[in-house]
Amino acid sequence: QVGVTAQKTMRLLPATGRKATQKVVVGDQDGVITCFGIKKGEAVPVFKTLPGQKIARLELGGALNTPQEKIFVATGSEVRGFTKRGKQFLSFETNLTESIKAMHISGADLFLCASYIYNHYCDCKDQHYYLSGDKINDVLCLPVHKVNCITPVLACQDRVLRVLQGSDLLYEVEVPGPPTVLALKNGNGGDSGEEIVYGTSDGKLGLTQIAGTKPVPKCEVGNEKKRGGILCIDSFDILGDGVKELLVGRDDGMLEIYNFQSADDLVLQYDHALPESITSVQGGCVGKDGYDEILVCTYSGWLTGLTTEPIHREGGSGEELKLSQEMQSKISSLRSELEHLQMKVLQEREKYQQSSQSSTAISSVPAFNVNDKFTLNKDDASYSLILEVQTAIDNVLVQSDVPVDLLDVDKNSAVVSFSSCDSEPNSNFLLATYRCQANTTRLELKVRSIEGQYGTLQAYITPRIQPKTCQVHQYQIKPLSLHQRTHSIDQDRPMNTLTLKGQFSFAEIHSWVVFCLPEVPEKTPAGESVTFYFQNTFLGTQLESTYRKGEGCFKSDNISTISILKDVLSKEATKRKINLNISYDINEESVRQTLKLIHPKLEYQQLLAKKVHLIDALRELQVHEGNVDFLLPKYRSILEEADQLLEEHKRQPAHLERLYGMITDLFIDKFKFKGTNVKSKVPLLLETLDGCDQDGLIAFFDDA
Repeated sequence: QVGVTAQKTMRLLPATGRKATQKVVVGDQDGVITCFGIKKGEAVPVFKTLPGQKIARLELGGALNTPQEKIFVATGSEVRGFTKRGKQFLSFETNLTESIKAMHISGADLFLCASYIYNHYCDCKDQHYYLSGDKINDVLCLPVHKVNCITPVLACQDRVLRVLQGSDLLYEVEVPGPPTVLALKNGNGGDSGEEIVYGTSDGKLGLTQIAGTKPVPKCEVGNEKKRGGILCIDSFDILGDGVKELLVGRDDGMLEIYNFQSADDLVLQYDHALPESITSVQGGCVGKDGYDEILVCTYSGWLTGLTTEPIHREGGSGEELKLSQEMQSKISSLRSELEHLQMKVLQEREKYQQSSQSSTAISSVPAFNVNDKFTLNKDDASYSLILEVQTAIDNVLVQSDVPVDLLDVDKNSAVVSFSSCDSEPNSNFLLATYRCQANTTRLELKVRSIEGQYGTLQAYITPRIQPKTCQVHQYQIKPLSLHQRTHSIDQDRPMNTLTLKGQFSFAEIHSWVVFCLPEVPEKTPAGESVTFYFQNTFLGTQLESTYRKGEGCFKSDNISTISILKDVLSKEATKRKINLNISYDINEESVRQTLKLIHPKLEYQQLLAKKVHLIDALRELQVHEGNVDFLLPKYRSILEEADQLLEEHKRQPAHLERLYGMITDLFIDKFKFKGTNVKSKVPLLLETLDGCDQDGLIAFFDDA
């Protein structure tokens, strides 16, 4: 185990000379680079550097067409180079204003990315520069010896890969989710050198060809199993069939091996679950000559090897005896190491107790790292909050000043308890405690918010360390929290329009849009105007926002979205004493369109609620009668599917209430824009909703 690691900070050095086993080099957030080999199952150190700034990336380099055995690390705004023996030969201060987030090396070319800035250096001399419209997560360059030109590719948070030529954008490749990692197919870009594999933060995997003038999408693998986001990818022939497989590491600890059934068809072959997120994955030969391995590095710094060597050896009793002796010596050495560590812990604890009681005692809070991720899931319109700590978590307290529902997570083994809270004076709507089992370092929670109600969700994280200490992390729940960025929208739908005019700058209106909507870059976009498209993950309605200095135009087929935007934007402008001229154009047909989108969901949830309501009575009948053949087929099917129905109802407890709430808001908002208050008719609407068909509901809206 090393210190806490960032994404892509572990590599295998190429094998040298007669020795076929490879050395491992890893950089951690303490700034330490550790290089070691494995001998008889034990780690043998080669070199270890002194602590420093946290290492964000580690890459191997060297002259083109020679073994890539020079080690390069990115720390802060500096790039350092080390030989395979640990001697530093390069210290290059880039003078970037932000820390380096991503790095790629090809011969004498160095490609670096901070949050929004891309820089290309050749022999440490500045060559090209590009300012991206959204955050850059990874960078790659197509192999120069194959494509005969330098073609950098940036993986950007706004669901695009940006392909550059010099300092200019050549074209953009739209991908299905925010790309977090890039890799060359087979490690060399495939036959053409133009094929790259990408992984997204919502767990999708894709292969695309970066051709000269436009991209050629090859294949895409969805995330049907609802696994974590992809953090690392490597190509290696682990199955020994002469074709390189794709090794994929995810942030929920899943390691997957895919192979290409045909040139463009990825199929999952094997998977293996680890208890924490996988930050780096490499294929090679580390532990024993002749047996390939997959080496993974996890967030808290554990390096784990999965080998192709048969563990149960065949052979006579002598072989078994030898194995058991080898095992026994390993077990005894581990025991003595454990005893030594326990003694050390006791000594340090006593030392701490004595120093804390002395008259000159200084209180010190132990620092610990938390890796967190708060993302919107498109499939069930809920937010996932993933918390990962370098040591075991004792408990997590979740507090919210806006109404949110906590949903069940299958992978979660923590015990949750809710506390009653007073929502009126303190606007405290949720107080829940998750008590974790021993050795839990990763916790996943799911919450669903209500659009129009915005505020802060807070997580108080307490790990199992002494003295007791806690970290608070805050997550913003935005007014239009269930909207997600999309590449395009259906322009044929009937749309409502909200137009704002006033004495505001481009940066000011952009900051208001950032406040209202998720997935908008905080940095003000380049140029004079910008357009973003969004889709509501719960209902499937859409929003187009176009704005510039002094003017903003928002179009949506959902009148409630326009109503929320109008209220929040006017409130933000009032705070800054900016006078707004607001006009709107309401399309009556859009209300019918939204009701047509909601009604199938409403019908499904009403039917589910009725079925769940009948389960207990039907089960009682089954117990009394012993036979249910006399029941109608629809009731028999409810009994057969009872467990699935209950499970589904448990997973989304307040789904029906949510839909009722959305229809009520739609009804109130429709008439609000006409200047009519219809709140007195809401009880009648709720009565109508029970067992009402789509046409009846539309008629109620039209006649009111």
